[in-house]
Amino acid sequence: MLNLLKILAEKNLGFEMKEVMSGTHRFEKGCGPEGEFPFEFSVVWGTDNLADWINPKNGNFLTNHLYGSVTVGGLCENTEVKGTLELRYFTEFKIRYRFEFEVNGKGYIYIGEKVNIKPWNLPVSHTTCFGTIVEKESGRLISRPLAFFRYSTIPAFLMSFRLKKR
Repeated sequence: MLNLLKILAEKNLGFEMKEVMSGTHRFEKGCGPEGEFPFEFSVVWGTDNLADWINPKNGNFLTNHLYGSVTVGGLCENTEVKGTLELRYFTEFKIRYRFEFEVNGKGYIYIGEKVNIKPWNLPVSHTTCFGTIVEKESGRLISRPLAFFRYSTIPAFLMSFRLKKR
């Protein structure tokens, strides 16, 4: 393992992939219009340092930068986001998306999780993301989006993989 880490460190390699998750959301009472609205995020995630990324002794083990856009029907459309994607396979059996965005001068935080990741349920656990949107300043819950990784996006997702040099 140490030899692999050394080789990767010398090559200065990282990677990125583009992922799209889509579904719906409903505003909490008093936080927006009533009804069901579209929810979608399109993000690029990856790492600038593959050697650190795969090293379990590193504090950022399997943690990725994330950037892209989010559409929260009734709130915003294609709004810029920045955050992280944590692959918590070995500690919590989940994947966590966390990103921030701003609408009309107000900050929001989205946290979405793909949970209960086990080898026998990957088609469900890797495709369903349970989320929350809160106001950044107050922590007030705004919405609970439910998003899905659509099987039809698999080819584009796989083709988006890019190795990159630092």
